[in-house]
Amino acid sequence: MRTISLTAVEGIPMIKAGDDLAALIADGLQQTGLKLEHGDILVVCQKVVSKAEGRVLDLKEIEPSDFAKNLAARWEKDPRAVEVVLRQTNRIVRNDHGVIIVETGPGWVCANAGVDESNSLEDDRAILLPEDPDASARGLRDELRKRFGVTVAVLITDTFGRPWRDGLTEVCLGIAGMNPMLDLRGTNDLGGRELHHTVVAIADDIACAAGLLMEKAGATPAVVVRGYQYEPYEGSAKVLIRPPEADLFR
Repeated sequence: MRTISLTAVEGIPMIKAGDDLAALIADGLQQTGLKLEHGDILVVCQKVVSKAEGRVLDLKEIEPSDFAKNLAARWEKDPRAVEVVLRQTNRIVRNDHGVIIVETGPGWVCANAGVDESNSLEDDRAILLPEDPDASARGLRDELRKRFGVTVAVLITDTFGRPWRDGLTEVCLGIAGMNPMLDLRGTNDLGGRELHHTVVAIADDIACAAGLLMEKAGATPAVVVRGYQYEPYEGSAKVLIRPPEADLFR
């Protein structure tokens, strides 16, 4: 019987800039009573990665541009927060009804460039996405391999909306050790027909599953997924970004 298990890593404290996140996760694993095994997948939420890497801004130190002030006034937003979003933006994709959809420097298309003020635990604080989530994932994987002597895959995840569906879901922003895509092209369906277009965003599937245990106010920033046989891979989660020429919503 095929089984996949998900286990929340307990006991990880509130993260601050400069913390050794790998060490704190290792301590949490010990407190949880879970020993990492070869082939496990560690899913870590973006917010603790960003905090550890110092990707937190004090809005009191932000001087908004005239453009940011105009956008903020139109939708009754904080001009400082709008300015932070603009500084993380390569291109505004859509701006309407108080929602700013942008393309970030790494290429993610999302609301407000992924900038978030929730769970910052301080007023006037904005948390940015990690500068290089793939590098963050690789760093965690390498440190955990040194500590435990096993090779695991690591996913860095965040919560995104989707253009054709309501509600938010978890997505994979950074990856190390596993292929984020499951390419089924060339295989056959139940009727024997060859599949020509089916490529599954398996890293996003895993991110969503782990998200069931990483509630917003639950202070559970890491989950171990066990039992999924992934394809080893050294690359980037950016392959999950749909090319502009195929993205009808851009």
